[in-house]
Order: sequence, then C-alpha cells, then structure tokens
Amino acid sequence: LPAVYSLDGLLVFGLLLVCTCAYLRKVPRLRTWLLSERRGVWGVCHKAAVIGTRLHMAVSVSCLLMAFYVLVWK
Repeated sequence: LPAVYSLDGLLVFGLLLVCTCAYLRKVPRLRTWLLSERRGVWGVCHKAAVIGTRLHMAVSVSCLLMAFYVLVWK
C-alpha cells in the first residue's frame, strides 16, 4: 500500500492500467462490454486503451524501462 503513494508506484500503476486496457481492447467481447462507455469510470479505461493502442511503442519502451528500474535500482 505505501508504494502507491510514491511517484514510481504511481508510474507503475499507470503503465499497468494502460497496458491492461489496451490488451482488453483487443478482445472483441470484452471491448463491447467494458470499453464501449466513454464517460465515468469505464471512460478512464477507454481512454487508457486508446493511449495504449496509439502509443504502443512508447508504452512498451516505458514498461521495459520501468521494469529495469524496479528490478535493478529499487
């Protein structure tokens, strides 16, 4: 729980949210069920999925760098 309140914990949480929502967007049944709403809590998931699919190269590089940071430096 204390890791959520640090900056690197928030970055890890954000990257995991974007990656998970982008993956869920690729599943057709889940896309219509979860990511069709554009407002509210599910709207955040929709926007994260859009970011993950449009910036997939930057997100993947960020995930690799964050994994290296968490495993080696922290």
